[in-house]
Order: sequence, then structure tokens, then C-alpha cells
Amino acid sequence: MLLKLRPALLILSALGLVLVLIMCLALFVERTSDVELPAPTGTSAVGRVVYDWRDASHEVLAWVWYPSERGGLPDDYIPAPMRALETPPAAPIRWFARDRSKVHAHSIANARLSNEGAYPIALLRGGGSSSASSYTALAEDLASHGYVVMGVDVPTLTSEVVFPDGRISRRTAENNLEEYSDEERPKVADRLLTIWTAHMSFALDRLATLNVADPSRRFTGRLDMTRVGAFGHSFGGAQSAQFCHDDSRCVAAIDIDGMLFGSVVHDGMAKPFMFLMEGFSATPGPDARELLAEMSSLYSRLPTDTRQALAIRGANHFLFGDDGAAVWSAIVLRGLRITGVLKIDGRRQVAVTRHAVRDFFDAYLKQKTRAHINVLSPEYPELGALDLK
Repeated sequence: MLLKLRPALLILSALGLVLVLIMCLALFVERTSDVELPAPTGTSAVGRVVYDWRDASHEVLAWVWYPSERGGLPDDYIPAPMRALETPPAAPIRWFARDRSKVHAHSIANARLSNEGAYPIALLRGGGSSSASSYTALAEDLASHGYVVMGVDVPTLTSEVVFPDGRISRRTAENNLEEYSDEERPKVADRLLTIWTAHMSFALDRLATLNVADPSRRFTGRLDMTRVGAFGHSFGGAQSAQFCHDDSRCVAAIDIDGMLFGSVVHDGMAKPFMFLMEGFSATPGPDARELLAEMSSLYSRLPTDTRQALAIRGANHFLFGDDGAAVWSAIVLRGLRITGVLKIDGRRQVAVTRHAVRDFFDAYLKQKTRAHINVLSPEYPELGALDLK
């Protein structure tokens, strides 16, 4: 019997090996193929400039996207001199992500600002230790609709910061929340939150300085410092909430699927605020229950006419940025969708997120309304209200 099975086993083993080789080849071809981030949906072209700002107490790498005049070719997703110094992702992650030199954005480096008055400002913070550049698809879309979007990275807090002058800074272990126990994490998160929000305020100070006198003349008199909002993903959402609580210049904020920390949870604030979350199951686990309790605490302390709590049905926490839209392997993501691990296409999740963020900021930064707005839309049926008591 064993002798009869042996040829069949050999054939199956050979077929398995062939399938593995085909998959490896497909992943290699995909990794080295060009891909574009989702195109901005607004009417303006998008420019981008990168600043290294520092004083005795702060240093930030600021990514600034803005409405620009048309003309000129888009810059690299990550500027080539900076990309050349980046540490490649460790295996096996790099096998399932595209070569970032093959990822193409839509921003034109150092383009002229579009001549349409003074623009509102949206501060962007990435999730965890992610760079703000990993949310380029969100930033470019907002900029194309008439916003100056500033993403902030901080040395020793962001996973890796490559400065234009070639210096490299990596996150230190003491600033990595994952290095701490569940009991220690809230206290460490509050410490990091204080550092992050101080650097966000510093970056906004520098942007205000450019509004007074920009050496390049790009932003002089073109930034409306009375219309400042903040938005961020994951821990960046907590940073945006606390920043808007602390800095009087911030008039509206959005938390994209982030657990809250800091004094804002119990203080609340008299400003428009939106939760934009992945969907919760009918019977949430302990972590989800803790998150919902923190959200409810803040939600109950917000003005009822300008607060929003929304969820994207089927959304995944890790697909709100560029990873799901272009950087991660589409082959792998498609396989995860077929097997039911993922419930939504990455580019679709980014499209829904863009819509919600833009609608909210349009109401409270552009129109400065004090009335409740309806972000829900038949065009985005995945988006629904989240019931917070």
C-alpha cells in the first residue's frame, strides 16, 4: 500500500513546490512593479515640501502637502536621497511589501502654492511610530480640496526619521509602548503623549512663522491660523485629541481608530470632534470594551451638536494608511480577503476614510458651522453611526 501511495505523494509534493515557486515569482514581480497611490479627488494639484525644524527643546521632520499650481512631475513617494538611507523592512515583511521606489504618489516637490486665498490647516499624525508619510493618500486628497496638511515626525519617537541632511534617528526602546506591560502602558502612553503634543505645537508655531515671512515666499500670508484641525490614526488619534484639548489654535479634531489617553478623556473639550473607527462586533472583547469605555467618557463631554461617532463596516485597523492602498502586496491582501480574514479592500477603506475626514473638516474648518452635519453618504454604505452611550 505504501509503495502505491509513494508516487502520488511525490506528485503532490512536486505540485506544492511548483505552487510555492509560482507564488514567490509572483510576489517578486509585484514587488518590483510600479503602483500608484489612489489619485486625489479634489480639483487642485498637490505640492509637497519637507522641513527640518528645531530649537533647543524640539526637532521635527514636517511633511507639508498643499494645493498647488499645475505643472511639473510628481516627486518620489519618499524623496530619493532620504529613501536611500532608510533601513529596509526586516524579513518576512519585506517579501510582502512593494519596493517603495516603485510606489508613486501625486505630489510635486516645491511647487508654487495655488493662488486661492488663505488655506485651513490640518495636522496629521501617523499610527504608533509610523511616519506621517505613510498616510500620503489621505494627505494628498485633503490638499487637493484646499487644505495645507502638515504631517509631523519626531526623532526617537517615530520608528525611523531620515533627515534631508542625511542624519538618521530611530525610535528608542523607552519610547516603544510594546516594550511595556499592560499595567505600565497607560502611564508610558501619557508621557509620550505629552512629548508628541509639545512637538505638534512647536511645528504649528513654525508654520505660523512661515505665514508671517516665508523665505521661499510660498506660504507668506496664505495660511489661515484661525482654522486649524488635527487628525491621526491609532496612537496618532489620541495625540490629535489631546493636542486639540491643549492648544487653543486647534478648532476640530478626528481620532481614526485610536485608543484614547491623557486628560482629554475626562476633561472633554468644547470643540467639534469625530471618532472614525473600524466596526465593533456585537460582543466586543476586553480590549474593545476598554476602548469603547474611553470613547464614551470623552464623547459624553463633547458638544452634542458637533460630535460624531462613526464606524467603517469591515475595516481593518492596519489599512487606514498607504499600506493597504498600495504598499502591501495586493496578492497577499486579495488572498486574505478570499479567506475572510479581511472584510474590505484596502483602497476602498482609504476612499471611505478620505470622504469622512474631508466632510468633517469641510464643515468645521471651512464653513465653521456649529450645527451637526451628516457625514453618512449612500456612496459609502460601509460607513455607519456608532452608538456611544
